[in-house]
Amino acid sequence: MRCEWAGPQEIYLQYHDTEWGVPEFDSRALWEKLILDGFQAGLSWITILKKRDSFRDAFVGFDPHVIAEWGAPDIERLLMNPGIIRHRGKIEATISNARIWQQIEAREGFDEFLWKYVDGKPLQTSFSTQSEVPTQTTLSQQISKDLKAMGFKFCGPTIVYAFMEAVGMVNDHITTCYRHEPVAEMGR
Repeated sequence: MRCEWAGPQEIYLQYHDTEWGVPEFDSRALWEKLILDGFQAGLSWITILKKRDSFRDAFVGFDPHVIAEWGAPDIERLLMNPGIIRHRGKIEATISNARIWQQIEAREGFDEFLWKYVDGKPLQTSFSTQSEVPTQTTLSQQISKDLKAMGFKFCGPTIVYAFMEAVGMVNDHITTCYRHEPVAEMGR
């Protein structure tokens, strides 16, 4: 059995089975996932998954050091790219968020900044149905507030909670899902 949200499309099943909930500690990869969660706002995650390779091409592998240098011509180029979500505000936010990522990365590491909220190890949940899983928590509200205070955009508490689940900061695989226990082991 899998989490109720996974499927039936193969790309969704693959994502659930190999990536979702697996603890991620790479600063760049964490930033990429936070940005993609921001692009997902108002859309379904499957839309982002289907476009993820195009996003990676358009945003040069989500290298924040490169993206931080972008300006108006790059925004216009991205707005013409049918392979991504062409939302000016989200594209502009990606560029400004890259600059803020650089500051956090230089100061303490983006990975350290995020993982300190959970003392460096994933929170373990024991929800038996998808309806029990929250869309945000007090912790995601705090992380969102802190990111926004630094200037991050498209990082509301619901986006942050989805991000926390995706990168394994919280194990929200339901208890009947065959991935719940293996992901819990990774967190130990």
